[in-house]
This record gives sequence, C-alpha cells and structure tokens, in this order.
Amino acid sequence: MSDLYIPRLVALIEQASKANEEAFSQAASRFADTLQNGGLVHLYGSGHSVLPAQEMFPRYGSFVGFNPLTDPRVMWHNVLGAGGVRELLWLERTERYAEKFLDHQPLNEGDSIIIFGHSGRNSSGIDTALYAKKRGIFVVAVTSKNNLDKPATHSSGKRLADAADLVIDTCSPIEDAVVPIEGWSRPVAGSSTVLAMIMAHELLARTAEQLSKRGIELPVFASPTIAGVTLHDTDVIYGVYRERMIEAQKRHLPTFQATMRGE
Repeated sequence: MSDLYIPRLVALIEQASKANEEAFSQAASRFADTLQNGGLVHLYGSGHSVLPAQEMFPRYGSFVGFNPLTDPRVMWHNVLGAGGVRELLWLERTERYAEKFLDHQPLNEGDSIIIFGHSGRNSSGIDTALYAKKRGIFVVAVTSKNNLDKPATHSSGKRLADAADLVIDTCSPIEDAVVPIEGWSRPVAGSSTVLAMIMAHELLARTAEQLSKRGIELPVFASPTIAGVTLHDTDVIYGVYRERMIEAQKRHLPTFQATMRGE
C-alpha cells in the first residue's frame, strides 16, 4: 500500500517553496533588521495556529529574539467543557478581544510579528495585525491564499492577508485535509499546521543566514543530548532572552501607561 498523506504533503511543500521565494527573502531581511536593532520578532496564532508559534521558539535549533505571544484563552486544553474547543472558536471570532491581550505585551515600533492563521478570517489574527501595524510593527501573515476567494467577515472588511505587510502562502487547500478516502464524504489528514511550521522554520533559517552575513550570531538552543552541551547552557540562553525581554518591556512601558490612562 502506498503512502496516502506524505506524497500529498511533499507536493504542497514544494509548491509553497516556489511560491514564497521572494517573500521569504523579504521577511528574513526585515526580521534581521529587527533583531540587529535589539527588537523582537513576535509570534501569534489562535487555535491550532498557536502550534507553529510554539514550535518556532523556544526549541532546539531556534535562537534568541523570537517571542511567542501565547494566550491560553485561545488555545484549547480540553475538547469539551472549560478550556474546550467551542470556547476558543467563539473567542477567536470575537472582535477586539485580542487587543486586550496585546496591550500587555512588549510590542514596540521597529519590531516584527508573524501571525499564523489558515483561513485568515478569524478576528483574533486580523485584530492582531491591525493593532501591530498601528504601532509601527512589520506584519507577516502565514496563511493560505486559497482562502482569499472567501469573503471577509471582519468589520474592517479585511482578511489576515489584507491586513499584513507581507504574506507567506502555505498553499494548503481550503478544506485543510488532503487525503480523500473511498466511501467517506470528507477528506482526512490536515495539512495547514504542518505547512505553517515548515514555513516558520524556513523563515527562522533565512533570518539566521541574514544575520550571519552581517557578522551577527545570536544564542541558539542546542539539545543537552549533544556531547558538550548541558542544561546550564540552556539556562544561559534563557538568561539572554530574559534580558532582551526586560529591555523590550522598558521600551513598552510608556505605551502601556498611556493605554491604561485611555489615551
């Protein structure tokens, strides 16, 4: 029996690789600018789109400068009940909720942000993109352009791709699942999350390459299973990350205080 899922996924990866060549280069250059200047590249998603944000940092092979903005209220912790999928599906479609979460995050002018969202129609991602752009942050959407034929439902009239400065196309089909099963009415085996993670790692690798060309090396997480690497090495990198976050929070403080005053 031949593989059902893997060949289809490989074909989508190859399609996305070709479709995004220029966008990858542009995004990596801007991310390198942000990191070179001491800023942060933020990562955001809701629902399953939280997963590529978590996959990108912190993990072995990633490096300091990325900042996942993970809101537990738009991540599912149960299927049903408290913290369940139905709750997050409602909340990620609720306009202006994301702003309340983002007000407390160290988003500063000159930073960058990657927003993951397969359909690109949820308020959570769109609100985050609009919020970030108002604050002088470079916005990259990782989404599927196949969904652009579907009308916007956000009050702004925008989809995530419309609200971003740059779009990385996962090329995932609208239905997400890619394997048709004989006798079944719907396909199985989702593709969007895996593809988004692959796009994320390509962006990460290209950003490192851009920084290297500028003579800059940032601390990289390495597995303590490697000879010569210890858990202490990881703690040192967390310390560097903490220092960058403290500086970002200091820069953000006047904005936060103004927001709390209603200005």
